[in-house]
Amino acid sequence: MHSIRRILIFLTTILAFSSGSVFAQEQDKEQSKAYLEQAQLMIDAGSIALEEIRDVMVQAADFDTTNIEANFEAGHLFLETIGQEQAVKYFMRVRRQKPDFKYDLDYWIGQSYHFGMNFDKAIQYYTNYKNKASKGNVPGNATPAIEPDRRIAECQNGKEFMAAPQNYSIINIGKAINSEYEDYAPVVNGDETELVFTTRRRDGNMNENVFSDNKPWEDIFISTKEGDKWLPAKNIGAPVTTLNHESTTSLSRDGNTLLIYKDENNGDIYVTSRKATNEPWSIPEPLEGINSTYAESSSSLSTDGTTLYFSSDRPGGLGGFDIYAATKDSRGQWTKIKNLGPGINTPLDEEGPFIDHEGKTLYFSSKGRKGMGGYDIYKSTLTDPKNNKWTEPENLGYPINTPDNDIYFVGTKDGKRGYYSSVREDGMGYSDIYRVDTPDAAKKETIPVKFTVKVFDAATKQAMDAKVTLTSVKDNTVVPMTSTRAGSYDFSITAEEAKDYKLVIEKEGYTTQSSVIGIVGASDKANADTRSIELKKGEETPPVVVKKDPTPVAVKFTVKVIDAATKQPLDAKVSLTSAKDNKPVAASGRAGSYDFTIPAEVKDFKLSVEKDGYIFQNTPVSITATTTRTVELRKPTAGVTQILHNIYFDFNRATFKKESYDELNKLENMMKQNSNMKLEIAGHTDSFGGDAYNKKLSLARASAVRNFLTSRGIDVKRVSAAGYGDTRPLASNDDEEGGREINRRVEFKIISN
Repeated sequence: MHSIRRILIFLTTILAFSSGSVFAQEQDKEQSKAYLEQAQLMIDAGSIALEEIRDVMVQAADFDTTNIEANFEAGHLFLETIGQEQAVKYFMRVRRQKPDFKYDLDYWIGQSYHFGMNFDKAIQYYTNYKNKASKGNVPGNATPAIEPDRRIAECQNGKEFMAAPQNYSIINIGKAINSEYEDYAPVVNGDETELVFTTRRRDGNMNENVFSDNKPWEDIFISTKEGDKWLPAKNIGAPVTTLNHESTTSLSRDGNTLLIYKDENNGDIYVTSRKATNEPWSIPEPLEGINSTYAESSSSLSTDGTTLYFSSDRPGGLGGFDIYAATKDSRGQWTKIKNLGPGINTPLDEEGPFIDHEGKTLYFSSKGRKGMGGYDIYKSTLTDPKNNKWTEPENLGYPINTPDNDIYFVGTKDGKRGYYSSVREDGMGYSDIYRVDTPDAAKKETIPVKFTVKVFDAATKQAMDAKVTLTSVKDNTVVPMTSTRAGSYDFSITAEEAKDYKLVIEKEGYTTQSSVIGIVGASDKANADTRSIELKKGEETPPVVVKKDPTPVAVKFTVKVIDAATKQPLDAKVSLTSAKDNKPVAASGRAGSYDFTIPAEVKDFKLSVEKDGYIFQNTPVSITATTTRTVELRKPTAGVTQILHNIYFDFNRATFKKESYDELNKLENMMKQNSNMKLEIAGHTDSFGGDAYNKKLSLARASAVRNFLTSRGIDVKRVSAAGYGDTRPLASNDDEEGGREINRRVEFKIISN
């Protein structure tokens, strides 16, 4: 297998240099034919990774844009790997020349737009195919006629979810965990100090060979946390990992019992344990009472270890993989296995169950519910354990879910964070592991404190009617009040922590009383407090007026996108996310003009504007008032230079920070969309440090960008790196914020296109 692969790669290299000017990518039918034949040989070999075949097929398609077969196969290979949104370019070349080349061509165009979250375009092409297929006579090898209805519904769901993004922050947990290969199925212990996950990376893999898809085998890796950072992950090692496939499914709260999936007997769940952290793991044993002759693929163990949720495709389910529950009896045996029923399961697949630490909320992924495409993540609450009753599953929405597979969600003990795997723009390869910050989910159900004020006449001791107000000292919010009888006023305190409140009591003919009091929070054990207040007759005093700070008002931010040359509006993909926590802001508007409503307390954002055939823009923006920004998109032409705004390096180093990958992936996509393009990557520094050192550091950083691109299949001849040190400043180096910070940059210059 390896000798065949080496020969094929060698032949590919010979072909690449045979034309003398491959990188100009001029139309060359013979060269296109040669690349197409080479790609077919790689397919026939059966041992070449799809992305390698795709890169050769793309060369065939770009050498001859009229080569229908090469362009169709290039599009299909994008859909089967990553960068699915790039398939449109190749499919449309086919459609313009021969729209009936494949019966379901419009369906595949819709798929590519769908993955790119261009939902309106996707619906357009799905509808084209639906109308065609509804007439009957659909070929047996074509997409079934019922498929477009589900995809159209997913696109409509996507539009709905993206118009109302949820209050989640999605953060790539970085290169210490993620790799250029698939990383997924994270599990964490109760105190979130250990993370165990599945990876198909090459470095550290137990098996030096590759699987039939020419990717490394599944292995289990583990990382520990030092402070707030995860240390570089390492293979968990024997006896847990072997030369075969193993993947993570569940970790006990103490971190000492690990459930794994082994690709044996159609797929079984095994258990391994250790006595304490840093102690060796035991030899994995099959989980007796759970496994069947069918597949058991993922699982979640309850906090007390007596309930197991798992997925299986065994007979008796609703279809595909369903989620089941099992309980452990007094002898420690797993019994009473039951399907969670149609309240959770559907005729399609359900996977990745996770039961929260309180044993009440189940998170899982499904292909069969109201989702955006692929697996979406849902949650449901157990309301009646005896009768297996769950609430209607709730889609966690955008930005957690996307049109790709979002799966294997696990939460932390405090409910404030979660981890899951997804394929996203800022990813480092295929699926990456992301952290989800869920501030809303962290709010536990609490019993409000009942605070009662009883008002009496100081002389007669009789209850009396009065005006009673209670206001938070911290934020001037007024606490709601109810009164069932004169002289008694009830307030409901929902703040979880103890706070200071201003209590004001007013009555005509009596002296106004005003005082600041401390009231326990709803999270404290006490849930009631009563104060008796006596009012004395006296000279009437003006009522105390509680001044409120002006309520912050949300501001409107409008982005207008135009062609830099023609000044005409452009329909583009525009996104705005918080720089602090990566939360997206919903957009509305028409082509060329996009409106965002900005929360008053947030001001720093990342603005991204993309359109096929133009140079992308990723720009940090600060928004403090209603404003409009016009973004001019330029077509890629020789001589154009642009700063890569979001490329960040560790101090004094040329290693990327995790925040850099969104920008790097956009640069990669631009080069793949413009196969003729050649770039110079230029690194620049401020004036601190010696000239020789600055030039060396700037070149190393430019080279890091070049190396990233070439590792993703961009030919090394298309990218050069240069380090200019501090010789080309954009601003004075006299101060940090207005000068040196600006001068430390990486930019690209288009050499030819």
